[in-house]
Amino acid sequence: MDAVVEWVDVRERLPKDGMPVAAATTGRYPRGSEAEPDDTESGQDFWLVMPMRFAARHTSEDGSRYQDCFIDSDRIVRLPCGRPCAEPVTHWAYLPALPGMTVHSVVGEGVRTALQDARGRD
Repeated sequence: MDAVVEWVDVRERLPKDGMPVAAATTGRYPRGSEAEPDDTESGQDFWLVMPMRFAARHTSEDGSRYQDCFIDSDRIVRLPCGRPCAEPVTHWAYLPALPGMTVHSVVGEGVRTALQDARGRD
């Protein structure tokens, strides 16, 4: 399946509130211990893509409040580049819609029918 991805620089524009996105984040892997001598990523800079959700306002589990942030599946909050953050987001792109649909998620009773439609009614 071919897809065209439009990457957006976070300095130019942010996603719509609540949207799932692919986010390019940068940082540095922590230094490993002597017990892991084969860890080639230890201490290295990285720039990678992760699925995240964008939130205009977010309160984390510890009560910290954020505006315009990206949240990954582990509930780690990352801020747009230019704001203080260990692993800032540099770029983002909207995720493609679900197969055969125009939405990014289906929850509840419609899931089974949507899957059957996407699989050709197995």
